[in-house]
Amino acid sequence: MVHDLPAPIGAGVYCVYTGQRRDAQPGAPVPTAAQLGLEPPRFCAACGRRMVVQVRPDGWWAKCSRHGRVDSTNLEEQR
Repeated sequence: MVHDLPAPIGAGVYCVYTGQRRDAQPGAPVPTAAQLGLEPPRFCAACGRRMVVQVRPDGWWAKCSRHGRVDSTNLEEQR
């Protein structure tokens, strides 16, 4: 469920792949690589700021200067 995800990717106000407000472009397409799970989030969903992203062989982590860090391994545990 979206509400259970950390703020940098779960708040849902901004698109984590484009940084655009979701209400500005309703139904905007999600990049294909993101649909396949190959693209990490690049923007914070809570504030729209660009995040620092580190891609590793086993996943990724992303950090918003305001809302903290989220790691893909933690998201896998929530599934």
